[in-house]
Formats: sequence, structure tokens, C-alpha cells
Amino acid sequence: MDYSGNVFLVGPMGVGKTTIGRTLADRMNLDFFDSDQEIEAATGADIPWIFDVEGERGFRQREVKMIDQLSQQKNIVLATGGGAILVEINRKRLKKRGLVVYLRASIKQQVERTARDRHRPLLQTGNPKQIIKELFVAREPLYFQVADLVIDTNRRNLRSVSNEIIKQIRTHQRSSSPK
Repeated sequence: MDYSGNVFLVGPMGVGKTTIGRTLADRMNLDFFDSDQEIEAATGADIPWIFDVEGERGFRQREVKMIDQLSQQKNIVLATGGGAILVEINRKRLKKRGLVVYLRASIKQQVERTARDRHRPLLQTGNPKQIIKELFVAREPLYFQVADLVIDTNRRNLRSVSNEIIKQIRTHQRSSSPK
């Protein structure tokens, strides 16, 4: 684990990357960014529109550029999109430039948390639960591959999750500092 002042949150949609990220950044006195929100701000278009017009491939190209730009900053918490880890260069950059935290939640919890959200293009189908299952199976090995820490968010509040992340970072810093 290489904590250099940056914390990068990865995980599927509905695990709380953005809300936990904001809380964590505030508690650690770091700047917070959400890669999806930054893409929307840079393009002036929302993510569903980008998916409609450019497809997932076009969106992923924008995401690679944004993650590269954001991950080069110092002392930030970055919440990435659920599919950011699909692109190898994103995984390499995140791993090299900070501490990567995989936020996990059960499929049931993800379904509950995303049920009313119309802002998630991949879930705009007749069976969002099936899509969440398929994404979980395909992506979980990549989340584990890139993660320095794995934190369960099931039925936990923001403070509890952020406390655990901070505690694990501090434990690592103590164990890796010269005696």
C-alpha cells in the first residue's frame, strides 16, 4: 500500500463512493472530486447524454483523460465511476498515484441504493438487478486487483466507513514509517 496523500475510491454503482468520498475528504482535510461529475462539468452534458451520443466507448475515453488529470493532483479523494477499472491504464494510474480503496456492497444493497436513480445509463433496462449481477461478476476481480484496501459498506453509515478507512491508513503509515 502506497499512501502518498491521495485516496482513490473504486467499486460498483450504489456502494457510496461519492457520499463516502465527500465525508472522507472533509475528515482528512483533502479536496474531493468525483470523476463523473468532473466529466459532466467539462463537457456541459450529463453522463446519460454522453452514453446516448458517444456510446460507452466514447464515455470511457473521456473518463481515461479525466482520471489521468485528476489523479495527478496531490492530497485528494477521488470517487471514480463504477466502470473506470475496466481500462487497464486507469488501474495502473490509480495504483501508482495513491491509495486505492475498493468499496463493496452486496448486490441486494446495490439494487436498493440505485432503484430510483435514472442517472445510471447501464441500469435503464427492464431488469436492473440482472445488470448489477452481471457487472459485479465481470468487474469484481478488477476491483480486487487494483485495491490496497477493501471496505464493506453494507448497512453502514458514512461515518463508520470513513472511520475505518482513516484507521487503516493510519495503521499503514505507522507500520511503514522508519523506526
